[in-house]
Amino acid sequence: MARGDPPASKPPKRGANEPPPPAPQSWDERLIDGLAARRLEVGGVLLFLLAVITLLALIDLTNAGWLAWWTRLLRQVFGWGAFAVCLFLAAVGLRVALGRVRRLFGLSAGRITGLVILVVVLMALSHLVGGYSLADAFAGRGGGLIGWALSEPLFDFLGPFLAGLVYLALFFWIAMLLTGRTWEDLRQGLERASAALGAWADRLDPDHIDVVGHADVGGERAIPVAPRSSALPAAGPLVAPPEMDDEDGPRRRDPRLPRLAVLERGEASAQSADEIEWKSRRIEETLLDFGLPARVVEVRRGPAVTQFGVEPGYVERPGPDGEPKQQKVRVGQIAALQRDLTLALAVSRLRVEAPVPGRSVVGIEVPNAESSVVRLRNILESPGFARLNSSLGVALGRDVAGAPVMTDLAKLPHLLIAGTTGSGKSVCINAFIACLVFNNTPEQLQLVMIDPKKVELVRFNGLPHLIGHVEVDADRAVGVLRWLTSEMDRRYELFETVSARNISGYNRKAGRGKKLPYLAVFIDELADLMHMYPGDVERNLCRLAQMARATGIHLVVATQRPSTDVITGLIKANFPARLSFAVASGTDSRVILDTVGAENLLGRGDMLYQAPDAGAPARVQGVYVTDMEIERLVEHWRAATPDHAPTPPPWEPLIARYALLDETDSLLEAAVELAKKHEQLSVSFLQRRLRLGYPRAARLMEHLYEMGLVDDPQSGGKTRRSLVDDENDDPIGNYLADEE
Repeated sequence: MARGDPPASKPPKRGANEPPPPAPQSWDERLIDGLAARRLEVGGVLLFLLAVITLLALIDLTNAGWLAWWTRLLRQVFGWGAFAVCLFLAAVGLRVALGRVRRLFGLSAGRITGLVILVVVLMALSHLVGGYSLADAFAGRGGGLIGWALSEPLFDFLGPFLAGLVYLALFFWIAMLLTGRTWEDLRQGLERASAALGAWADRLDPDHIDVVGHADVGGERAIPVAPRSSALPAAGPLVAPPEMDDEDGPRRRDPRLPRLAVLERGEASAQSADEIEWKSRRIEETLLDFGLPARVVEVRRGPAVTQFGVEPGYVERPGPDGEPKQQKVRVGQIAALQRDLTLALAVSRLRVEAPVPGRSVVGIEVPNAESSVVRLRNILESPGFARLNSSLGVALGRDVAGAPVMTDLAKLPHLLIAGTTGSGKSVCINAFIACLVFNNTPEQLQLVMIDPKKVELVRFNGLPHLIGHVEVDADRAVGVLRWLTSEMDRRYELFETVSARNISGYNRKAGRGKKLPYLAVFIDELADLMHMYPGDVERNLCRLAQMARATGIHLVVATQRPSTDVITGLIKANFPARLSFAVASGTDSRVILDTVGAENLLGRGDMLYQAPDAGAPARVQGVYVTDMEIERLVEHWRAATPDHAPTPPPWEPLIARYALLDETDSLLEAAVELAKKHEQLSVSFLQRRLRLGYPRAARLMEHLYEMGLVDDPQSGGKTRRSLVDDENDDPIGNYLADEE
């Protein structure tokens, strides 16, 4: 070795206990190992070749003797269906052989099942049509033994009529499997067809009454009502409540009430089956990536979101004895992956309901690619709305399954609404008002509206149901609440005179012209009122919420700032029904609903409704009422009541009285009461009885003189004679009237 050459490498030394290296494989061993790794592909090729050879033998293109018994067996069992069996085996073999290619044929399991059932049914029908016997079936004619077994015994056992119905049902099921449709798609298709027929009927006869006369596009059938007639009695809501029944049964709908033609009909937009399948598979894959096996067992499609019902699976965990045990995936683990699921599905927001009340699944609510608008007309047409059997029924919208959701103000009895700007609060209030005036005459229902924002509810000015006009001044709003409390007290006094417990009992016992209407109070922005008059607003709201239900006064209060200084503990305790649109944070959601979830809503009418008797809030897509629909409703009532003339609201004297007290002295009413009870008054007397200083007592005496309640002042601070008589029950009100 030359001096500059590198040293030759020596083979490494092998230890004493180290096994010798494996001997190199021969060519046949390498071939066997390669075929074992490709056993699925090899099996698929062999199955494909068997199917092709069998098909050639069936059409007599080959005379191989070893195939005679095989083809004869296929013909006896399947008849002409043997060709379909060969094609099916060839397709399976080709799919297995080319398994690395995804979606080779693009057929789902449902479509393959439909094709198999179709071939079997056609085999049975071909046996009947050809008039083949059992001997012909053994000979391979018609549908073979399977065709004979599904035709002649079935007809002999059920008879021709029932057997024909069975075949018709099978063909219907096959069509659904081949087209990828579900029962929900069928229901929606029937509803769209019914809606089209209803629209066609409206065009043919636009003057007929079509209240709940057509099918609901979103969900359910409607019930027919009697046609409109000028001779109908004037009473009754959409469905008359029990207390308004006549002796001959429930009253018919008042002819003055608007027809459904003033409202727009909506159309539902369903998701494609491919989109639902992709989202279901994506949810399962994402959960499995985090070690949580689960599967989607149900899908409920709504207008804005689709709820995927996920059933948790089982994982192996070591038990106390060290042996692996099957343990179910915890619900909290799935709920903790909310953000990961949002990322995997590429959506803006996602809500996990863990678990869904009443069902053993975890609900994952995913926004739809395209949302459908929920119309008021479709809810009014549904049988569920008719089953409310109440004149105070209001439409909320549709749930995550697309079913109509409605409620009864008489059972709530008051509703608290919260949500950020633009989330849908005002639209919801507009829908409530439109629903109430659609089903009630001014004699049955009166409305009180407070709108500090001055732009949302003013469009209802001019309705005959409205008392006065929409109040937009916060100073006057407090006076409206005070009047409502006094009206509540007045109604309780009326109930006492006839020994009635509530407004329904009073109306049954009262005369025809003495019935009391229901009062629905709508406040669009509570935060502004609570900011200016927190004490007065909270006190009057709580008193109304506690006691006004029996008198027929119901409150619907909305705010865009659900904080504890606006929705105080007293207000919250007296409003058991809550409705939350999208809010800014989980803290706001807890204030309005006592739970999180509203911060993940989508906005634009997406809400969580907490009913008083429900354990958890339900997700609902709210009803949307357009400005044009509201204008048509208002114009209809203006035309239906041409003699209606707006009158001053009954709370005007009360507002003026409190304005006078604010300008003068808050103890003026107490001084007036003393003037009623005593014949002589003096400044010192007012000082002693009202515990005042001399200047304030002297000012009160001057106010009493200006109101004409005491005589001319005397010198030396002597007493003055009271001029109040027994007929002057309201001196302050009379003084205000004289001032006007």
